[in-house]
Amino acid sequence: MHNIENIEILIKLLKKHNIKYVVISPGGTNISFVKALQNDNYFKCYSVVDERSAAYFAIGLYLQTGCIVALSCTSAQATRNYIPGLTEAFYKNVPLLAVTMSKHPRFTYQGYMQAPDQTSLPTDCVSKSFSLPFVQSTSDFLHSCRVVNEAILELQQNCRPVQINIPWQDFEINDIEYDKVKAISRHSSSIETIKELDGKKILIVAGEHGPYSEEDVNAISDFCTTYNAAVYVNHLSNLHTAYNIEGNLFLSTLQNESELTELLPDLILSIGGQTGDYPLYRALSKTNTSIEHWSINPQGRVEDVYDKLTRVYAMSILEFFKQSIDNTKKSSKSYFTKWQLVISNYNRDVELPLSNTFLAQQFCKLLPENSILNLAILNSIRNWNLFPISPTIECYANVAAFGIDGCMSMFIGESMITDKLCFLVIGDLAFFYDLNSLGIRGIGNNLRILLVNNNGGIEFKIGCGANIYFDKYIAASGHFKNAKGWAETCGFLYMSANSKEGVLANMSKFVNKSDKSIVFEVFVTDNDEYLAYKKIIQSNQHHNVSEIFSKGINKIRKIF
Repeated sequence: MHNIENIEILIKLLKKHNIKYVVISPGGTNISFVKALQNDNYFKCYSVVDERSAAYFAIGLYLQTGCIVALSCTSAQATRNYIPGLTEAFYKNVPLLAVTMSKHPRFTYQGYMQAPDQTSLPTDCVSKSFSLPFVQSTSDFLHSCRVVNEAILELQQNCRPVQINIPWQDFEINDIEYDKVKAISRHSSSIETIKELDGKKILIVAGEHGPYSEEDVNAISDFCTTYNAAVYVNHLSNLHTAYNIEGNLFLSTLQNESELTELLPDLILSIGGQTGDYPLYRALSKTNTSIEHWSINPQGRVEDVYDKLTRVYAMSILEFFKQSIDNTKKSSKSYFTKWQLVISNYNRDVELPLSNTFLAQQFCKLLPENSILNLAILNSIRNWNLFPISPTIECYANVAAFGIDGCMSMFIGESMITDKLCFLVIGDLAFFYDLNSLGIRGIGNNLRILLVNNNGGIEFKIGCGANIYFDKYIAASGHFKNAKGWAETCGFLYMSANSKEGVLANMSKFVNKSDKSIVFEVFVTDNDEYLAYKKIIQSNQHHNVSEIFSKGINKIRKIF
């Protein structure tokens, strides 16, 4: 189920209350709502990419029409970006209906991707926030109808903004197994855990984190030497040990859960923040095995992202691993070796069309040592995590709340206090969203912005290739032509390419020092984006995991 019933209720009641103007910002979570709007001639829809602008734009519509205006945005940071415009509307007595979307409430504050609290807007931003239920019964249906009506009546009476939040999530209605209720405990010491770690396959999952100290790395490595552990990382982990597993490509190619069986851990130890790694989340959360999850964070927060949390260790990463080491033991490394055998069999040298995937494939080999890499948002994270980069490179992204709004600003802030070359990979919508940041005073010559102009939010079209149906409102194509004028006005060297040959001809200049910072805009088609990602995944789906283990026996013997 998705909770589509709420959208049907809202659409019908918008009509009954004569609300026809809707300002739509692109996104994934609100796709079903936007589909219903754009397929109905009753509604007059406008596409505004930046939610900050969208709310002010809606005020303008109201001032000229005198009619209530609805707003639609996706989850994550989108709702937050309504705040300035809604605040203006609040004090201006303008009735805006902010229709926001959120993940299922169980994901809020749980370290799940794109799930910040959507209903925590300031009191002088909306006069009231309403959240709709999941509709699974007649009572839920009646509840939802009443809440939508109440929200609209609140708008009409107080003439100030109101929020309706629709929770949205795939979920199944199954028989609940009450005997499987799990207890979660909090601990301030890991000394007593030593006896429980023997014989377990342990996967240390390292989420986003700044570069680790040498002491931290040594403690984690010593732990892996003691126990049968592997360290799952991606670029955002910034953790480099001899036990690292970069398994994103493998997990992205999985066609069924049976391929993963021998690699599933008995115990997950999570450190750092969010991973931004959806393939990993699917692998660890969807399985029904008896995996345990222990979260290690100094604040002792309960964040049950994989629905398997049993313990929270309120202590630093260093304290946990140093206390858990038993120097009298030595691991067989069998679990780490199995992962190594699998990921070493993957082929990344695939002929690809011009795309973000192609750019990642080429540039990951050329990024200079000791540079900084920022991955703007999901499409860049998804593609660049498929390819290895030098362990000397620091990597960052806005995956804590998953907003596209400040990717470039954060990147520029980083560049201001270092002489290192700083690289940003960003799509056209995220670039367009944060365009003003290029004009920040004091920008040096160490910025390298790789702008992948794929005609809108490819995130919303990646599963279907070029599809006009998604273009106008859901992916918001056609808003942004090129960055040349603004980039040059702000003192950047502007380069562009619309072919692989053009990219290859400019790569050397882009990755080396120059007297100006550079914006390199690459124009790609949404269909090639779809085909390239599909091709590298399909090119690696022929591997049979059991067969790899069988063939790898001799390799394992050599390692031992």
